[in-house]
Amino acid sequence: MEVLKLADLIEEGNESYSMKTVFQESVGDAGVKVGRVVIRTGEKVPLTGVSKHAENEYSIILKGSLVTEVGGEKIRVSAGDATFIPKGEEHIATNDGEEDCELVFVLVG
Repeated sequence: MEVLKLADLIEEGNESYSMKTVFQESVGDAGVKVGRVVIRTGEKVPLTGVSKHAENEYSIILKGSLVTEVGGEKIRVSAGDATFIPKGEEHIATNDGEEDCELVFVLVG
C-alpha cells in the first residue's frame, strides 16, 4: 500500500484553480490519472476556450458547487454529486458559488 499526503504533492494551476495529481499510471496505450482540483470562487476553468481530454473523466464534487457546460447544456453540480464526461467532449466549469469548489477526478483512457 502507498500513502501520499496531499500537502506533500506538487501543486499546478493558475489564479482560477489549483490541481494536485495524486496517482498517474500508463499501461500500453491506456492510462489513469487521479487528482484533486480546487476551483476558486468566481472563476472559470479553463480561463479561455474549452477543456477536452483524450480520456473519460469521472469526478466527485467534495465541496461547493459548479455550473458545468457540456455539449451546450449548463448543469449545476454540487457537493455529493458525481459526474462523467466522455473523452473528446468539450466542457467548461464555472464556480459561481460563495465558496471554493473541491473535487476529485479520475481520467481513464
